[in-house]
Amino acid sequence: MTTVNQKITEEIRSQAERLLSSGEVAAFLGYEAGSLPMTARPVVIRKPEDASRLVWNSFCVLNLANYLPALLKSFEPPRRPGEPPPEGPLPKVALVATGCWSRNVVVQLQENQVERDRVVVVGVPSRGMVSARKVRSAVQGREILSVIEEDHVLKVSGSGFEQDINRWDVVRDNCLTCVHPDPVIHDILIGDPAGERQVAKRFRQVEDIEEKSLEERWQWFTEAFSSCVRCYACRNACPLCYCPTCFVDDSRPQWVGKSMDQTDTLLFHLLRAYHCAGRCTDCGSCESACPVGIPMRLLTKKLNMDVIEMYGSEAGMSLDEPLPLTTYNPSDPQGFVLTERSEKGGEKS
Repeated sequence: MTTVNQKITEEIRSQAERLLSSGEVAAFLGYEAGSLPMTARPVVIRKPEDASRLVWNSFCVLNLANYLPALLKSFEPPRRPGEPPPEGPLPKVALVATGCWSRNVVVQLQENQVERDRVVVVGVPSRGMVSARKVRSAVQGREILSVIEEDHVLKVSGSGFEQDINRWDVVRDNCLTCVHPDPVIHDILIGDPAGERQVAKRFRQVEDIEEKSLEERWQWFTEAFSSCVRCYACRNACPLCYCPTCFVDDSRPQWVGKSMDQTDTLLFHLLRAYHCAGRCTDCGSCESACPVGIPMRLLTKKLNMDVIEMYGSEAGMSLDEPLPLTTYNPSDPQGFVLTERSEKGGEKS
C-alpha cells in the first residue's frame, strides 16, 4: 500500500522533472536520502534526470529556506559591493516548503534577501516531522539500522531487535505546537491543505519555565546550555542567520568571547535568540542540528510568545504585514525600555 509520504515523493519528483525540463527553473531544492537511518539531507537538483533522487519523509527536518539566498546568488554574475544588480531576468529556483519554511521565505522576502519572481515555492502541508532523538529514546539507545515509515507507524530494527513505534508519539516538539501547517505562499501545492490547527496551551513549555522562581529559572538555563560546544550548528542551520559577519566573528568590537567559558556560551545563545525576535517561525532546525540536544528553541519560543502578546504578530504570515520590530509607533509598549522618574525622585516603569 502506498503511504502518504510516498505519494508526496512521487509528486515532488514529477514537479521537479517538469520544472527543470521546461527550463522554468535552473535548480530544484529538496531532499535526498541520507547515508544513515532517520536522515534526509538537503540537495540541489539541476538536471531533470536527477529528480528521482528526491525524497519526502518524516525526517526532512532541516529548513530549506536556509539555502535559498546563497543558491539564488550562485546564478548571478559576480559584482563588487555597491554595484547594481544585473539587468534582465535571472534564473529561478524552486524549493519545497511546509508552513514554517514558507514563512521563512516570506521573512527573507521582507528583508530583501530574495526576490519573489525568482522563487517557485512547491508547498507541502505538514503532518509534523519525527524527532530522531525521541525514536532513539524509545528503543533505549540501541543502534538503529533501519526505519521503515508507514502512515502511522515506524518499523524500527537493529542488531537483535525489531520494534513498532507509534509515529505520533515521536513527533518533534515544535510540530506538536504548530498551528500553521499549510504553506503561507506557494506556486504549486502538493496534497490537500490541512487548515489551521487548534493547539491547547501552545506555549506550555515556556510557561512551565516562567512559573519557576528566578533562581530555578537560572538553574534551568545554565544546566540546559552547559553542554554547548560552540560548534555554531544552530546558527548555520538557521534561515534567519545571513548577516555578512556574525556577531560571534566580530573583533572590532568583540561582542562575545570565543571561549568555552559559561558567560561567553550563555551570552552567545541569548544574543542569537534576540536576533531572531519577531522573525522566528519555530521551524526547529536549530535543535535538529545541535549535536548535544540543547533545547535552544525555547528561547526563541519565549520571544515568539512575547511578540504575539505585545504586537499581535507572527513572523512570515503575510507579505503585506511588516515585521513587528522593523516599524515604530508611539503607542508601542516601551515600559521595558523607558523608566520614568517621579517628582519625589523614585523610579517607576
